[in-house]
Amino acid sequence: MSYLSMTDTGLGLFDPSTADKGNELAVKYQSGEPFPHIVIDDFLPSAALEACLEAFPQAPDPKSRAFDAPSERKKTQYNPDFLPSHLRSMFYSFNSRPFIGFLENLTGISGLIPDPYFLGGGFHELKTGGHLSVHADFNKHDQLSLERRINILIYLNKNWTDADGGQLELWDDDMTRCVQSVVPIFNRAVVFSTTSNSMHGNPNPIAEPNGRSRRSIALYYYTATWADQKGHSTLFRARPGDDPQLPKSGLRKRTRAEHLVRDLLPPAALRGMEKARAALLSKRR
Repeated sequence: MSYLSMTDTGLGLFDPSTADKGNELAVKYQSGEPFPHIVIDDFLPSAALEACLEAFPQAPDPKSRAFDAPSERKKTQYNPDFLPSHLRSMFYSFNSRPFIGFLENLTGISGLIPDPYFLGGGFHELKTGGHLSVHADFNKHDQLSLERRINILIYLNKNWTDADGGQLELWDDDMTRCVQSVVPIFNRAVVFSTTSNSMHGNPNPIAEPNGRSRRSIALYYYTATWADQKGHSTLFRARPGDDPQLPKSGLRKRTRAEHLVRDLLPPAALRGMEKARAALLSKRR
């Protein structure tokens, strides 16, 4: 039996009682090392995640982002708004009161706000050789001026083993020790608090012998507590023995240029540019 229940697995709708869950795991979450976190197996009804696998994107959408840099290799993000209707419903349910209530009880953080834009969230995929270096996530949602507080990752990988790579690693702040390594197996969820010191990543390249990609759901939650702290983009840190020349920030020149273009172009031109970019990404896959 799954930890959270759904009234309709086809649409991914959570039972209202989901809002009362989480309290029984709160102490374990708060005592997590090296920062508050928890790993929950059999997280959702398996039928809901089977539906995710059946309709997992085979090509980029207009809002997809592809990464192939020293710190992020062979990674693609897919926006939920371009999924089939039943999967859109599931992602929208992740932003619903029952699910947010569960997260608030689990983490002890009240007033959590979901991201209707799914900035950086949605389906994630890493192909053979792909990895994501250890990092702390961006801390401010610029569109909403909100402070990022919680990450949740739900894995979609059947029969995945430690030898297949892609483990989620949680590192101490001074980058001397990997405190926990989590194999991304099917229906395993990881929830953790996000700060400028919550160092995590999946730096071990995907090495699944049959060429399967590593797939997951990524969701982020915020609070209206942004004040005068300094905003930053993704902050990468090298593990002992890693290349010390890894980029220290995820905000690369190309990304700054994209921000400038979005500010200057009219909406119709921007949509045309995004369609052309999606078509180019599709040819590269």
